[in-house]
Amino acid sequence: MSSTRRTAVSRRAILAAAPVAAAGAVGVAAPGSAGPAASAAALRWFDTTDATVTAAPAPTQVTNSRTWAVAWLAAARAVRRVPHGANASHYREAALATAVHRALTVITPARATELDAALAEALAAIPDGSAKRRGAAAGVARADALLTEREGDGLDPASVNVAWTPPAAAPGVWQPTPTAFGPGLQAGTRHAVPFALDSGEQFRLPAPPALGSAAYRADVEEVRVYGALHSTVRTQAQTDTAQFWLGSSFTLYTPVLRAALEHHRGSLREQVELVALFHVASVDTQIATSDSKYAHVLWRPVTAIAGPLDDGDPQTAQDPSWAPLHTTPSHPDYPSGHNTYSGSAEEVLTQLVGDGPGAAFTIPSPSAPGVTRTYTTWHPLTTENVDARVWSGIHSRTADVAGVELSRTVAAHVLSRSDDLLE
Repeated sequence: MSSTRRTAVSRRAILAAAPVAAAGAVGVAAPGSAGPAASAAALRWFDTTDATVTAAPAPTQVTNSRTWAVAWLAAARAVRRVPHGANASHYREAALATAVHRALTVITPARATELDAALAEALAAIPDGSAKRRGAAAGVARADALLTEREGDGLDPASVNVAWTPPAAAPGVWQPTPTAFGPGLQAGTRHAVPFALDSGEQFRLPAPPALGSAAYRADVEEVRVYGALHSTVRTQAQTDTAQFWLGSSFTLYTPVLRAALEHHRGSLREQVELVALFHVASVDTQIATSDSKYAHVLWRPVTAIAGPLDDGDPQTAQDPSWAPLHTTPSHPDYPSGHNTYSGSAEEVLTQLVGDGPGAAFTIPSPSAPGVTRTYTTWHPLTTENVDARVWSGIHSRTADVAGVELSRTVAAHVLSRSDDLLE
């Protein structure tokens, strides 16, 4: 096996073009185009949403993504059309403020005091008049309608982590992993109601490489060598990358989206649509991820390498003493959820913003306190995510690359349906 080939992400694999969204009403702002950067209103409510979810988070990532999606999709619908004769700026700023406020207050009532204060400040900065009144009313109406539409959508924590019984132990089949040997998580996400997909299984991935195949052997061997707790070949730089990207993708990508918004030179409407579609695509991607994970229930590398079951392949060897650099999450290997999040993010940002925000941006990591990384384009984040999960010892490279491919397809589909979503 070539270490050069197998220890860096296959660039060609994850750059394979997903279906391009049909041209519609969603604006694409060229990084160098004329016009102001992100409006103060968009950034204010982005930061308010972030503070709200951070202070009162749900225990499941997809539920937090849903909060963003509902709040900002309601706002996007509210600001989409301005009544004839109304001041567009006043109308849209009022609609954005009341839509996000209303949705967040209903979803996270514990933050009502802070949200009420944010709303009062925002509305006070908008000149009184018909545009302000009508925009405020539109925001509330759109939020209430969407909250009703999404009621019982299966994205609450209890539905996401519904009890699930794994199949009987067999070679290649997922089983609870050390150290907790906990139940399979996020099994219920696949049954949730998507925003744009017909169902969670619409883009279900084909089966992963079969046990005994050359691709399977290469996957297992790479993780065994580079993902071991005490690996002698993994470099410090690779270990650092694994540690940086270990944390929640939802948390890691929030400052990435903010960078895209901060440098966005489109209209307020386009800025609101960017945030809305980013999170709608994220939610639908996580639903599709859960579907493929629990359709194929592929065992994790730690089970393949150190588990009690022999895979029947004389060219692979069990090593009961092997342990991964990082603890394996409690759900099947294929595809990687981290990489479905990164692929979805890259697809949306690339289609709506370009290959980068037009300026360098720096992000922190919850799993590497005090460490930051700086980028100028979106794609390196995806490639680092792919490599990181292998170097952590918790995913096969095939699962990582398949995750990127699945999520780009889902995100492109979401964007192709933007006209319907934003009405």
